[in-house]
Amino acid sequence: MRSKVFDYCFIALGLLVQVVTYAFMPHDTWLSLVSGCLGVCSVCLAAQGSIWTFFFGFAQVGTYTYLCITQRFYGEIAINAYYFVTMIYGVLAWKKRMHAGEEGELVIPRRLSAKVMVLLSVSTLLLSGLVGWGLACWTDDTQPYLDAFTTVPALVAQVLMILAYREHWFIWLAVDILSIVLWLRASDYCMAAQYAFWCANCLYGLRRWQTLSDNQ
Repeated sequence: MRSKVFDYCFIALGLLVQVVTYAFMPHDTWLSLVSGCLGVCSVCLAAQGSIWTFFFGFAQVGTYTYLCITQRFYGEIAINAYYFVTMIYGVLAWKKRMHAGEEGELVIPRRLSAKVMVLLSVSTLLLSGLVGWGLACWTDDTQPYLDAFTTVPALVAQVLMILAYREHWFIWLAVDILSIVLWLRASDYCMAAQYAFWCANCLYGLRRWQTLSDNQ
């Protein structure tokens, strides 16, 4: 019961952050607020291990993609198309790993070995640098390297999340920190606030998924 109360309070805090940011930043659009709120719900539900994360995620992808189009963040646009497709598979994959417990039906996490995690990290960094160079040379992307380093690692994190590997939270934390910088430089403070809250949610998700693993 105490865990559920904390879950609801944590989501409420994230939504409050979005509303307050929007109220004090008149240049942000209402769509930034909507996208931020949908994103808060989606990531919090992911941290809880609830399959409802995907349904809020579908709505967030649509609104966020439009915002990225207005800023010409081509990497972000591409990855959100990827999110949409992978989330369809994610619903099916998570349904096979759901376990009914005291807190309802939640996903059963698993873990990567340290060796695989190191190899993934090095490969992801190298590929991010290459993609950033490509965006800088061949597009009018306004922030090519930041765009690349928030896009490529997110591709990896999304796959790990769908496959229910706990380590995806470490990658999302790095992506979210860089995304704060990306959107601050674009002067969209609702999006920056969303990613700041998502950083806290990554720590919450790590702890929660550890508990889910221990309870199996």
